[in-house]
Amino acid sequence: MSLLVKSNPAARALSETLREGDGPFLSGRRRITALMLGASASMGVIVAYQMGLIRHLPDPPLPYFDANRVDASAQAYRYGSAPDGTWGLLNYGATIVLAAMGGADRAERHPWLPLALATKVGADAAGAAKLTVDQWTKHRAFCGWCLAAAGATFAALPAVLPEAKAAWRRLRS
Repeated sequence: MSLLVKSNPAARALSETLREGDGPFLSGRRRITALMLGASASMGVIVAYQMGLIRHLPDPPLPYFDANRVDASAQAYRYGSAPDGTWGLLNYGATIVLAAMGGADRAERHPWLPLALATKVGADAAGAAKLTVDQWTKHRAFCGWCLAAAGATFAALPAVLPEAKAAWRRLRS
């Protein structure tokens, strides 16, 4: 156990709650974390390609799949002088941090946290939908790795709703 957790009762309680707790919303937060870790793994493979660590992205043996075309496109390198996969990794990491922040009672004590997470996941899903449409309309091809990350993002939406609803009720009361 780290020195911080030993010397800080609040950190010790948070550690135990996140690892072993069974509060009403912790399973959703864990589901979100697992989904974002899966999305991050997909982004990691894309980054390995975009940075030249691997020469080819494997695709499902289906028509219209060409991850190399999608992830090597100019569109994939147009923001911030970095490949878009790196931004995806950063983005999913931020979502994981929001899912991890606060104890089991955060909807009651810190309602802005679940609302921020719900807003973030909603924005992520909108972005994933746009990028999925862009794959077809701009490249006439799909990236299976991107679709896996988008699917994980969409799957996180229902997991944020119960805690966000409880936080909203708390703010309105």
